[in-house]
Amino acid sequence: MRIFDPHIHMYARTTDDYEAMALAGIEAVVDPAFWLGSARHYAGTFYDYFEHLLGYEVERAAMYNISHHCTLSVNPREANDLALANEVLERLPDYLTRPRCVAIGEIGFDRQTEAEEEIFRKQARLGRDRDLLLLVHTPHQYKRLGVERMLKILAEEGVEQRKVLIDHNTEETMPLFAGTEYWVGLTVYPVTKLSPERAVNIARQYGLDRLIVNSSADWGPSDVLSVPRVAHLMLKTGFSRDEVERLVWENPIRFYAQSANFTVPVGAEHLVAARRPSIRESVREGVR
Repeated sequence: MRIFDPHIHMYARTTDDYEAMALAGIEAVVDPAFWLGSARHYAGTFYDYFEHLLGYEVERAAMYNISHHCTLSVNPREANDLALANEVLERLPDYLTRPRCVAIGEIGFDRQTEAEEEIFRKQARLGRDRDLLLLVHTPHQYKRLGVERMLKILAEEGVEQRKVLIDHNTEETMPLFAGTEYWVGLTVYPVTKLSPERAVNIARQYGLDRLIVNSSADWGPSDVLSVPRVAHLMLKTGFSRDEVERLVWENPIRFYAQSANFTVPVGAEHLVAARRPSIRESVREGVR
């Protein structure tokens, strides 16, 4: 089975991880810009990081026949240093047109501060004005309130819904997308996000339209094989092979293929012109 992990921080992973991923069927990844574990103090460190994602990481993935793309941004956690964030934003557009940069991201909220909102709005406008995709990070705490606030901001900024992937959702945020065209991400990550079982239950509850699953594997206790584990559990619990491939392969391709910088995998060209699905407009009973 062909698998695409559309949100994984390979900058924080080893070459052994790439080998394990390839053996598990992962053929493509998207590597979003994120917080590196400690505060950065100079704009140049962002630019060096962007260059790494656009260059060496592509080569490292290719050694294992994995196609690597990235998204670039000022991460929400780093938006609270407004002077530094605004300095980085001055040069960010130069990187967004580079090959294999497929979106602005991660953007959104961490602690839901006013500074984070300012930088979120600026990057949302940048995506809107340049017709770019957005990858949005939902906060770890007060998640539903954060998602509600972000949806309001995206609407106020006039961002096209189908060009936005809102990630790290849980059972409490899924009802917020009823009747919208947003792409909705589920992250399978120990402790702070979803287990494979919870992700599969959400997929069964809401269907697969505009649904995307990822590992978000990074520095923390995380698993680069989260997406293959979800695929295996889906098959084990009654989903068809076509349904599983739709979630772990076709859906991320359909979303990221909206970017001119996305390289469509061989054999997946038909997915680009396929009908765009939509999140189910009705929410089944029993969802909290």
